[in-house]
This record gives sequence, structure tokens and C-alpha cells, in this order.
Amino acid sequence: MYNENDPESVELYSCAATLSDMEVFIFPQLMYSLFLANLMSKELWDWKLDPWFSKMNKMNAPRRIQRLKQYIMDHFSFNLDLDTWGLTDKKRELKRFSSFVNEQILSQSNALFGYEGDRYYFDIDIRRHFGLDKYTSDIIPYWKTETLEAMEAFRFKEGYTGGAGECVSLAALYAASAFAVADIPLDNIYMLATPLHSQNFLDIGNGIITNNRRIVTKKMWFNGTELSAKARRALENERVTIIAHRTGYIHTMYDEASISKEKYDHFSNKLNSFLKTEINYEILANFLRQNNKLQQCFQITHKCCGKPRYIEAEKVYHYEHSSKARVGDQTQNILLHEIEEDEYYTEPLKNRILLSELENFFNENKALEDNSEIIDKLGKYLNRDCLNVDNVIHDLIKFCNTVPRLPSSEKKFIEVEPVDLDGVSSSQDVIRRLEELRHVNKTADLAFSAFRDLSRSPVKPFLKAAFERNPVSVFGLKNSNINQIYDQLCKITNESIYSESTRVAQPDEVYNYNRGDGLEKALLFINILKNRFTEEPVSIECKNNSVLSVTFKDNSYCFETKKTVDIDSVNRNI
Repeated sequence: MYNENDPESVELYSCAATLSDMEVFIFPQLMYSLFLANLMSKELWDWKLDPWFSKMNKMNAPRRIQRLKQYIMDHFSFNLDLDTWGLTDKKRELKRFSSFVNEQILSQSNALFGYEGDRYYFDIDIRRHFGLDKYTSDIIPYWKTETLEAMEAFRFKEGYTGGAGECVSLAALYAASAFAVADIPLDNIYMLATPLHSQNFLDIGNGIITNNRRIVTKKMWFNGTELSAKARRALENERVTIIAHRTGYIHTMYDEASISKEKYDHFSNKLNSFLKTEINYEILANFLRQNNKLQQCFQITHKCCGKPRYIEAEKVYHYEHSSKARVGDQTQNILLHEIEEDEYYTEPLKNRILLSELENFFNENKALEDNSEIIDKLGKYLNRDCLNVDNVIHDLIKFCNTVPRLPSSEKKFIEVEPVDLDGVSSSQDVIRRLEELRHVNKTADLAFSAFRDLSRSPVKPFLKAAFERNPVSVFGLKNSNINQIYDQLCKITNESIYSESTRVAQPDEVYNYNRGDGLEKALLFINILKNRFTEEPVSIECKNNSVLSVTFKDNSYCFETKKTVDIDSVNRNI
């Protein structure tokens, strides 16, 4: 557990306070620690009091997740703005992590240090995609993940009307709310991270994947829509680097894994099953929906007034945008009826394949993607001048069977005490249970640092994070002198984003949300001083129960506080 005399231990626990994407990658237990920090939040459990969730006990698990999805969609936006948490550089971060991980392995595995995934990510120019093209290749973003309270506090930030968060934050929020609000068993929740994305797999029925604010069922995975295509990108184009579960984690980069081998095998089988479907007429129609350039090789027939009529497939797919009906399923005829009769032709269109013939073909053959004889027959149906049959068959099989690149199971599995939250019904229950567990489970212990509770976590790592990895406030106030900065801090709302008296925000949270308790303002002020005047001493003391005094160059700057943190400990570690 934590050892303040061990620099590596201090670094690990400081990373639990900042929770940047790169830190979660280096220390995979932090992913689940953030999830547990959200479960300790009273704000999360208060969601259950919202009328939106009043009838959850009458819903089955998939409907509860759908209900939860809509709540998250309504209250949170996806945010990956580079300016929110600021920038650092590769040299600085590689030096920080040099004792934990090999630089070459890191550059091959993490997007921030050079890894760009498969060809897809080179094609989209990954640095331009994320807005990094205006900086040198050595500049990388912090992209800190947020606790629930920090996500909700985005409503105080200019340009936002509600909460927000990046993909790891949303994954941790989904996982925590699935357990606390939707009553999904902890054992059924798996968190996944790829070099460029984070999501969850909920082991419910055929499975559900959470993807940023949305969810994806197995049926949705194969429906061929643009949203589903985006949801598929990470598992189609990237390796899965981390799987986190209540029993532990497995990481593609490390030889040891703490997740239960039995649970990991179960997860692997369920995920592979989720990502695979048989080829039938509906799936073929979905495949064409996603690969719209192929639609011009097909036509659809429709009986009107007792006579067959014909129409270009691409026209019918276009009509889907204004209809709830779809090509390929039981609603197809409804869609065809919605199209004006003058759009149809009385004779079949030349050089176009009739989808009705393919529908009959699948009804007769019940094709599966691993049935080579059926695939060969299908190829003959698709053999037209406008199609490259081999490419189409290859892409169709790939569409029907995503093979995830999971961490190898050839690891040394280390047994650890699993996280057990059976029977908890409140944030206080979770805190009590994790207090019992933290001495035998480091992930649980780190969760208190992620929770930012300085009465239950070490102060030194928190301050290390505050003064080393909060560049936004330093940059944003660079043109103001010390007295001007102090005046500005005195004017902003004197209220923390964390309601508990022992939980403390980091300086850039105070700056971004334009609010903070006096202690948090004082730490922001000290962050500025330590970055500008690296050799000058600075100290903080408690003048009485509600006033803190920061001393710098014989001047005192006072801040009113409601936090009940050990200020002597803070002062010793500045």
C-alpha cells in the first residue's frame, strides 16, 4: 500500500488524483479506482430519487440500462477539448514513467506516445483529428478523466449547459450508475480500454456495450447505421489494452494479471459471441446500409396494385432517414409503402441484383459465415460487373465477425481479494466496505485518492499532482500579477464542486469551473507561485477554523474555508 518514502508509491497515488489517460494506461488499477470513487459519491446514489428512475424496479435489466442511457444522454456531453486540462510533453512524461515502463513498449501501445493503431488511424491523421496538429509532435494532452462531481461541474464552464466528460469518465460513470442505479451485479460489469477509447461490456443477455454516452446492443452492433459504425471503430481497429473487473485487471503490456482467469475466459467468450452473427438477409441489408457505395448494384421489388414494381436500393435507403421502417427487417414493406408510386419502375433495372432473390436465397440456405459452401453459393449470386465479389464477401464476413485483439491469456494470474459490494445501498455503505477492503486491495485503497478525500488518502501525492500537473490555471493567469490573481480568486464563487468538507478539488478544476472553497483557491494560488518562483518558499497556515493564510515574500493572503483538512500536513508537503 502507500509508502510516503517510496517515490514510485507517491507517483502512483498522485496519479490517482489527476487520473489522466496516460496515467490510467500505465497504472491499470486506476481505471477501476475511478469507478469505485464514483460509487462513493452521494450524488450518484441520489440519481435514484429522480422521478425518471421511479419505475426501475418494474423493468428488466436491458430496459433499465436503456433508461439509464437516456438520463446520461440528457445530462452529459462528450468533451475532448485540449484546453480543458492542458498540455504536457513526451520527454517530461517519459521521464516520470521511466521506472515503471519501457519507453519502446509504451510507444507501441499508447496513442499519446506514438501508437496510432491500424491503417484507419493513419488515414484520418490522428493528431489533426484530436487538434494536436498545431503543436509539435512532442506535445501531448493531459486528458484527465473526471469524477462524477467534476463531470457535473462542467455546467459552470462557459459554453456548457450541463455536465460533460471524456470517454474514460463516461465509461466509469456508466459502470458505476449501472451498478448503483440500474442494479446490474458488479460481477457482470467489465471495463475495457483501447489506446484511443474506453467503454464497458455489461454481461446482460447477449451483452451490452456502453460507448461514450450511448449503448450498443448486439442487434445494434450489426444494424449498419453511422452511429453503430462509429461505435465499432475501437474494437475493429485497435487492440484492447486493459480489462478491469471486480476481481482485478489484465493489461496487454504486463506479464502479470490480477483478474480471475475464470472470469477473463468467460468475458472473452461472451465478447466474441457478441461480436459475431450469422449472415442472413437482414444482416446483408445492414451491411449494404453501412457500405452505401454498394447500394447502386442492387434494386428492390415491391408489389403495388397486384403488379411488381422496381426501385433503386439507394433510394430506399435514403427514405430510411425520415422513417422508422428499415430495409431488411419485418418493416421493409412499410417503408416501401411510404415511397411515392412514381419513384418505381415497371420493369427490372438492368445490371442490378434483386434483393428479393437474395432474401429467398437466405431463406433456403440459412447461411452462416463459417459455412464455406454457402459462402461460395452467395458469391455466385453477387457475381455482377459492378461488384468485386471477393472484396464484398471478405468485407461481409468481416462485418459479421469482429475479432477483438484482447490481452493474451498467457499471463501469470495473481490472486487478489476481489471487490465485494453485495448488499450496499448507499454511498456510505460503499465507503465502509472499501475501508474494510483497502488494506488487502490496492485498487480499493487508490479509490480514496481518486475520490479526493484528504481525510482518507495521503496528502503528499495529492499536492504533488496539484503542483506538477495543473497547467491550465498557470497558463490562463500568466498575464496577471500576484495581487491581481489574488483579487480574482477572492471574487469567484466560494463553493467547492465537492460538497464534503474533506474532499478537495485540484487547482485546474477551480480555474475551469470558476469556483472553489478557500482551501482550493489557496492551492491554486500556491500552484501559480511555485511555478513562477521556483526557488521562493511559500507556506500555508490556519489562522482560525475558517481562515487560511498563505505567506509569500512576507505577504499574507487570506482565504475563507469550510474544509476540515489537516492544514499542518498540507503545509509540510508544499
